[in-house]
Amino acid sequence: MSAADKPHIMRILHNTPEFKPIEVEIAKELIDAYLEDPIGSGYFTLVAEVEGEIEGYICYGPTPLTEGTWDVYWMAVRRREQGRGVGTHLLNAAETDIKQRHGRLILIETSGKLNYERAQRFYAARSYDMISRIADFYEPGDDKLTYLKRVG
Repeated sequence: MSAADKPHIMRILHNTPEFKPIEVEIAKELIDAYLEDPIGSGYFTLVAEVEGEIEGYICYGPTPLTEGTWDVYWMAVRRREQGRGVGTHLLNAAETDIKQRHGRLILIETSGKLNYERAQRFYAARSYDMISRIADFYEPGDDKLTYLKRVG
């Protein structure tokens, strides 16, 4: 990801109805940290380009105080490209990078709300197992789901 990619990614985030404004702000903070110091930030960020246009991104990094555990923090694909393989390519690229860096576990946290069902099915279809559900974590009626994949 380069600084020139940021406005495109921010547009995708703002146009993803599942994300609340505060969540978009947090995603922006991670993007800024990466762009300011790609090595020292602790984040890795990849973008997907289709015919010269930025169509999605993924942000991931090693989980502090663990050995070989990684988190996927953010992933977003432009609505018109969803279901066309962009997300799969992004996740596969992140998994390959994580394996090369001796990662062994990948965790993804997401909402349990109905409007996140597509994301939940996406992770399950890519061999991520839902390993926990914390009821009412984000707010009443919004559970936190944690997905896990063993890669190492």
